[in-house]
Parts: sequence; structure tokens; C-alpha cells
Amino acid sequence: MSHFLVTGASGFFGGVLKHRLLAEGHSVVNIDLVHDTDQHERLTSIQGDLRNPELVNQTFRDHQFAAVFHCAAMLAHGAMNDTLLWTSNVDGTRNVAEACRQFGVPRLVFTSTNCLWASNLGHPVREDETPAPIELYGRSKLAAEQLLAGYTSDLSVLTLRCPTIIDSGRLGLLAILFEFIQDNKKVWVVGGGMNRYQFIYAQDLATACIQALDYRGSEIFHIGSDDVKSLREVYEAVIREAGSRSRVASLPKGPAIAAMKLAHALKISPLGPYHYQMIAEDFLFDTTKIRNLLHWKPTMTNEQMLVRAYQYYAEKRAEIHARTDVSAHSKPASMGVIRLLKWIS
Repeated sequence: MSHFLVTGASGFFGGVLKHRLLAEGHSVVNIDLVHDTDQHERLTSIQGDLRNPELVNQTFRDHQFAAVFHCAAMLAHGAMNDTLLWTSNVDGTRNVAEACRQFGVPRLVFTSTNCLWASNLGHPVREDETPAPIELYGRSKLAAEQLLAGYTSDLSVLTLRCPTIIDSGRLGLLAILFEFIQDNKKVWVVGGGMNRYQFIYAQDLATACIQALDYRGSEIFHIGSDDVKSLREVYEAVIREAGSRSRVASLPKGPAIAAMKLAHALKISPLGPYHYQMIAEDFLFDTTKIRNLLHWKPTMTNEQMLVRAYQYYAEKRAEIHARTDVSAHSKPASMGVIRLLKWIS
């Protein structure tokens, strides 16, 4: 069995991948700013900052890694300031890549994002299309990708660009949706809600990370679910499964986006430029490449994975809202001015 570093394994997806690797018999080292509550005989958890090159290098000296899964990232709604977000996502990535090169780790798997785009291109987006991020998180992930391209002569770099990752335990902004549903409030969509937005099931992404270990060379892959229904249909499926009295209601597109922009400018909303650009548009990845080269395929639809995430929230709501020292995806995002919308729903 192999020995792996998973950065950010105290967080949502890093934790999913960590558990998957341990279940398959591997040993794992986790570096994360957040304390790791998991314990396992084959798990070593280090609470620390990837921006600290001494910490990163010492970790690589102490362990001989077969590969690194770089999942750690600072999110826009989880960062205290822009500098922390940028340095965490870019400088931290540089330190990990430098350590891989210095200590002879042959392979780095990097989880990137669909936030590299913020508008509907009119078709499923391919890997060879030029990114155009409009907010800091997307720009930081693109900068990290560009930085890693400079290491491909020394190690294999496999980048997986992901849409929103969903499974039991995924919260963040989704917790706002789930609270509306459990409290029988209207669930609002922008326009008619007929736009399609792709998710990825966390276990399907973990499978792709593991399959990437067998790929020779460096590559970028787009990943996402199949048979993507409209947001209205997906929300209605969750409402039905929840037995909720909620119903999906529409907000007029122009005024709704104008209000979201104003709320963001006033710092009273968790929704940023990426969200209000994409919330009323289609956005899908073309997954042909990863299917052909890694022989990967998704196992869950958007509706199935969102129902799983809702059921987790409904069972643990009180405990979830009491969480503090956890990653941004493992606790509810602050609702801000959206609480007013809930009040009138």
C-alpha cells in the first residue's frame, strides 16, 4: 500500500478523499489549517499552514510520499481578507510543488474549479478553452494552475477542474438552501430556474483522483455529473424527498442580479460575482476527455447527491449550526441579507 499527502484533509472533500484512501489500505498525512478530528493508525495529521515552506519541507523530509493530492484551498466566503486567500491558494501551492520537486515525489493531483469561468459559453466547456475568471478565488486557482505548469518537466501534474462538490456533509452556501427547505419556505430561482448547473459527487471525484495516479504525464481534466436537469427540477426533487411544503418560486432576473450585486458591494451577502453571474445561466463541463483517458464515469445525478446532502443537514441541523473551528464547506455560510428573503418567504 502507498503513502500519500492530502492537503486540506480536515475539510470537506479532502476529508472524503482521506477516508477513501484509508479504507483502501493506504496511509495518509494531512496538512491543514484546521484541526483534524479524525484518528486512524495510518493517519498522521499536522495542523499547519502550507504558506510556511519550513513546515512543508520538514513534512516531506519525514515522509516518503508516492503522490500528493493538493486539495487545500481558501474560499472567498471562508477567507478573512483577500491577501490570505491569494497567498493560501497560490503561495501554498508553490511550496507544495517545490517540495515535490526537491524530494522526488513523482505525481501531484490538484483539484481546481469551474470558477475559472463566470459566464455561459453556450456549450459544455472543454479543457482547451481559455479561462476567464472574474473574482479573486477563480483568479487564484488559475494562477495556481499556471504555476504548476512550470513543474511538469520534473513531475506529473494532474489537474481536475471541478464544479460544486456534493455529498453528505457538504454545507457552506448549500446550508442556506437546506434551511429554507426544512423550514418550508419558498426556494427562489432567478428567472424561470430552467438553467442547468453541473455538480460532482464527492466519491466520483475521489475515484478520479485515484485513477489519475495511473496516468503517465501531465494533463488537465474537466469533471462533472451526467444528465444535468434544470435547477428548478433539482430543487423540486429535493423538496419532494424532504416532504417539505416548500415550493420553487421565481425572481425576475434583472432586478435579482442587480440586488445581488448591491448586496455584495455592501458586504451583506455571501454571494459574490461568480454566484450572481452563474445563478441564472447554464454552465456545464465537457467530460469527454476524462472518460476517454482515465476511463472515468459519474455514478450520481445532481438530484441524488443533493438529496444526500440535504438528509445529512436535516439530521444534524442543531450540531451543524453550533460548529466553529471547521472548514468553510463543513459549516453553514453566513446568510446575511438572505435572511430577509427567508423572512418574507
